[in-house]
Amino acid sequence: QVFTLHGPMPLDTHAPVCHLSYFEADAFARWSDAVLPTEAQWEHSAKQALASLAQGNFANDGLLHPVAARHPRGHGAPAQMFGDVWQWTRSSYDAYPGFRPVPGLVGEYNGKFMSGQYVLRGGSCATPAGHLRASYRNFFPADARWQFSGLRLAR
Repeated sequence: QVFTLHGPMPLDTHAPVCHLSYFEADAFARWSDAVLPTEAQWEHSAKQALASLAQGNFANDGLLHPVAARHPRGHGAPAQMFGDVWQWTRSSYDAYPGFRPVPGLVGEYNGKFMSGQYVLRGGSCATPAGHLRASYRNFFPADARWQFSGLRLAR
């Protein structure tokens, strides 16, 4: 069984693994003779999968837990790039070239709390579908195991 926001549920072995820290995701990737993708690699793959954006499991669906892929991969595009679980990348959270923080609290928030963290991509089952795009990014500390964080392997 797995504990969900709806209480204990049977484990679906086809659903994405979730609640992994960066360290656990990286260790599994290495064990699998793979790596976590860089943020740029993830975004490149995501642009190929944009048509499958609506196939993800988002907060709007009300499930609040990752589910197995609803549709098979099509035309070589990776499945479940969006929704279900945030996917760790091996990229540290740095500003995009040319980024300048805005004055005030938002700029201070970006400067203080995003330092020393890793990028996650793809959204989760707790992310509204309207927030997502190939360039949407999030950040968490490497030891965080919350917010439906998972992984995608790159070779």
